[in-house]
Amino acid sequence: MSAFKAACIQTRSGRDVAANIAQVEDLIRAAAAEGASYVLTPEMTNLLERDRAALMEKISSEDEDPCLARLRSLARELGLWVHIGSLAIRLGAETVANRGFLISPQGEILARYDKIHMFDVDLDNGESWRESRTYKPGEESIVAELPWLKLGMAVCYDVRFPHLFRAQAKAGAQALTIPAAFTRQTGQAHWHILLRARAIENGAFVFAAAQGGRHEDGRETFGHSLIIAPWGEILAEADHDEPGFVLAEIDVDEVAKARGRVPALANERPFTIETVALSQTEPVS
Repeated sequence: MSAFKAACIQTRSGRDVAANIAQVEDLIRAAAAEGASYVLTPEMTNLLERDRAALMEKISSEDEDPCLARLRSLARELGLWVHIGSLAIRLGAETVANRGFLISPQGEILARYDKIHMFDVDLDNGESWRESRTYKPGEESIVAELPWLKLGMAVCYDVRFPHLFRAQAKAGAQALTIPAAFTRQTGQAHWHILLRARAIENGAFVFAAAQGGRHEDGRETFGHSLIIAPWGEILAEADHDEPGFVLAEIDVDEVAKARGRVPALANERPFTIETVALSQTEPVS
């Protein structure tokens, strides 16, 4: 079997964990009713909270997280692959993981991924972000096997580090996943370009489930969840920032076709870099 339906869920997570769970469950059920066999939720599915103290009060360890427990049960009930883009998971008294989970139709956790790259950025609209003050970065990239294809796991800001996705593609990934809570400013400028580039340069599908709209903690996210084909075509897009989902038929054979047309993975060669200083140049006579 080389074809299946994939869905990207778009949410607007707030400060109420129970409300966030209810919202994403309704959207997953709706996507499953339209034939989705695999669904991806956005980054921070369980809540979006900028205040560190409030965040620490509301989050749980992996064993006790109510969103993870509910979505594992839902995967089992619906016979569905549920990929939680990420949850805020308590690691200790002061440490948090931004962790994604791939859940099988039996409700088992097949894979975990902790976001590697921290969004430590000062934007020109006055927004300032220091994820490294709260979150412990991951150290391991993950490629997981589904019945139809191999899937690379990433989260949001990881999209700006193309070597991560090239490594996943060379390890066999045929789809790259980029669940996100992209800021509105950076999303308007770069979201579509970066995602299509990651698909094209690796000859891989890209699934990008996004947060969208103005959140209770004051941030604004871009929305525009996307499913992109290996040749760079947009197969499905939420052309807005409202909660919902997008759905597309995924023909896995398109990966081999794209990589055959432009065999960039096969043609890649090792190289070294030499920096030539001005003082090394020969004088002009």
